Amino acid sequence: MRYSRRQIMSLVPGAVVLGSQAYGAAPRRPRLAALTTIYFKYSHSQHIVDRFLEGYGWEGKHHQPNFDVVSLYVEQVGKNDLSRERVKRYPQMKLYPTIADALTQGGSELAVDGVLLIGEHGDYPINEKGQKLYPRYEYFEQVVDVFRKSGRTAPVFSDKHLSWNWDWAKKMVATSRELGFGFMAGSSLPVSRRLPSRELPQDAVVTEAVAVADGGIDGGDIHIIEAMQSILERRRGGETGIRAVEAMRGDRFWRGLKAGTWKDGGWDRELMRSALSRCDTINPVRSGYGVVFPNLDDMRRLAPESYAYRFEYADGLKATVVQFQGRRGEKNTGIVGDRTIAARLQGGDIFSLLFYLPYYSMRNFFNPQVHHIETLFKTNQSPYPVERTLLTTGMTAAGIESLFQGQKRLETPHLAVRYQPTRESTFWRS
Repeated sequence: MRYSRRQIMSLVPGAVVLGSQAYGAAPRRPRLAALTTIYFKYSHSQHIVDRFLEGYGWEGKHHQPNFDVVSLYVEQVGKNDLSRERVKRYPQMKLYPTIADALTQGGSELAVDGVLLIGEHGDYPINEKGQKLYPRYEYFEQVVDVFRKSGRTAPVFSDKHLSWNWDWAKKMVATSRELGFGFMAGSSLPVSRRLPSRELPQDAVVTEAVAVADGGIDGGDIHIIEAMQSILERRRGGETGIRAVEAMRGDRFWRGLKAGTWKDGGWDRELMRSALSRCDTINPVRSGYGVVFPNLDDMRRLAPESYAYRFEYADGLKATVVQFQGRRGEKNTGIVGDRTIAARLQGGDIFSLLFYLPYYSMRNFFNPQVHHIETLFKTNQSPYPVERTLLTTGMTAAGIESLFQGQKRLETPHLAVRYQPTRESTFWRS
């Protein structure tokens, strides 16, 4: 009887079959392709790709991921580019001129085991709504084209929100399901450290929530919206989606803040104060007094460009994202540099915390995100539902659309995104 190579290898202890690998050799490390818009110091590409190349701190030790970044695509190269230096320093990584070449390593079929899609930073147009048109969907479509032609897929991580376009975002998730590859996306904030280090009580009923941040249409919005969602999705019943959104800016924002309640056209004043009290970076609002709690006049003076999104969830929950934005182009304005949340539980108790971003120059808050990306590549499953990022992508786009339409309240039946959170918490516990 003739045996196939695979049958013979199954009889050899410790032997593996992988491509042209020699009998009994150690398994080759999984190979990754990094597809980036631009690669410079403190860019998301540098923070994520460098951690796969050089390792990062985890659980008190230096952790070196068991992956090789072998392909790099960089669309824009500036004077502060790091990609050329990285390719020289890490000979296993080669720079390719196209996304398809990076995925196939210059061949005709998929030759990598995981994909990092990092479409953040770079010189791209901004539309009339204030959305920067990063080509995340366009990159994704090129990846999928290689998958289809190769008859094989690999898990994909896509940084931040899926796309500025809701229909494209929905298609990205649908395509990942159709082809059966693990798909993970989103901001680093939902998995960052929290102060205090806590999770929403199991089966909690939440009636209203207020999240506070420091502004930034689109790119800044997704961070606080997704961080807020990582808390609220754990309420009783799980996530059922968003019914409507209303944006507020200018005089309407200040009227809403002064109103102090949802039914009066604003948001819960006590919740906003609780969220602000968690902030670690409140601006000194009056000279000679050090750091004191800002009053309404302080807020209007230091953050005149502030705006808010009021979200009505399908299950009745009300949530407001308050973006305290300082004067454009001016330093030392604004109210906070943190992202915090406060939520009122049924019975009146308030749950609040700070999404803590430590050692800003080191950006250690990327460590847990990369840790979860490793899990994606090892298991071909996202450690937390991609539906969270799909929903928050839509919430961001809907809030911006409301601003664009003169702060009109918009019904959002398309955001009836249902999912259950993971049983285990996924944020970085200290």
